[in-house]
Amino acid sequence: MSYRKELPNNFTEENGYIISPPDRTLIIVTIFLVVIGIMAIFSAGSSKAVIEGLSPVHYTLRQFIWLIIGVIGAVFFTRHDYKKLEKWSMSFVFFVLILLLLVQFTPLGLTVNAAKRWLVIGPLQFQPSEFAKPAAILMFAHLFSKDTKIFDPKKMPYFIMFLFILLLVYKQPNLSMVILLFVTSSVIFYMAGGIKAINMTILYIMGAFAIAPFMKDYQMQRIHVWLNPNTDPHNAGYNIIQSLVAFAGGGFFGVGYGNSKQKLQWLPEGHTDFIFSVIAEEFGFLGCFFIICLFFMFVHRGFVIALRSPDMFGKLLSIGITFSIGFQALMNMAVASAAVPATGIPLPFISYGGSSLAVSLCMLGVLLNISKKRVQRIRPYNVQRYMQ
Repeated sequence: MSYRKELPNNFTEENGYIISPPDRTLIIVTIFLVVIGIMAIFSAGSSKAVIEGLSPVHYTLRQFIWLIIGVIGAVFFTRHDYKKLEKWSMSFVFFVLILLLLVQFTPLGLTVNAAKRWLVIGPLQFQPSEFAKPAAILMFAHLFSKDTKIFDPKKMPYFIMFLFILLLVYKQPNLSMVILLFVTSSVIFYMAGGIKAINMTILYIMGAFAIAPFMKDYQMQRIHVWLNPNTDPHNAGYNIIQSLVAFAGGGFFGVGYGNSKQKLQWLPEGHTDFIFSVIAEEFGFLGCFFIICLFFMFVHRGFVIALRSPDMFGKLLSIGITFSIGFQALMNMAVASAAVPATGIPLPFISYGGSSLAVSLCMLGVLLNISKKRVQRIRPYNVQRYMQ
């Protein structure tokens, strides 16, 4: 009897490895987050679209198009062996660097709300800084999967390119993305065994003091207003105050889907950066708690996948993806609830923004591919059973 008959029906064999199905819990959690996001964008973006003279479903349809692109990318990377991505790490980082240079130094760069973050190529408009997240994760997972040496001549070109990426993203300006990239890369380095947690904390504190002199005036103002929004309630503190009003109005059960008042131009970025505030008003504490639980489950499953990964590259890659999405969600929800100073960072899978959604789904696909545990076949199963 062939050993293949001993495999469960949902297992397959590929290149001498036994392949399990992708993590089902992670798929279900992501579906919930994406569906909630589409619903929240329709609710928060419809009034904004009408005021702009557009169709009420304008933002929802655009997000849905990016959702289709993201799902195609997720399916591709779920089926594509993640180990083959390692050889493309340098090329992908170089590609992202070129895109960021095009944003800053060519007419293809688009400025919105005093931030030059978008690249327009024909009908396609996207944020190259979003691609910096998987590029950094892939690069550092590749660099530290073998060893954690920093002063290695072979690694220097990677570090130099990453430094240029940080500078270009900071120039946009997009300080929140710089923080996300730096913290994610540090976590990958720490999980590879490169530095102790206490030393990493000291490094973050030193980094905060080092970057403070280079912060722009409006960024320093955000910190002062965060401490006391009422010092400038009509300008810098306006978004924070209106966000807290949305949380207070939602109470425990919320005012009901579509019944938010703050989305009616009281909260300017209700469909993007402050979409969590609109959800809080419409679904209350229970809705917020449900979303927090979904992200907690996402992070938990991601770290379980990292723990079960058969190689160090897969472990670091899954840790980087999981931490990046989880930390970004934490930052967004913390900003919406005024727990930290305001930063322009979307809520993964939920906020309006095609680049963020598509990139997050592609990273999910890589994570699902890693979850397909690979066990190399050495000999047929239950050989002694058939010799009796």
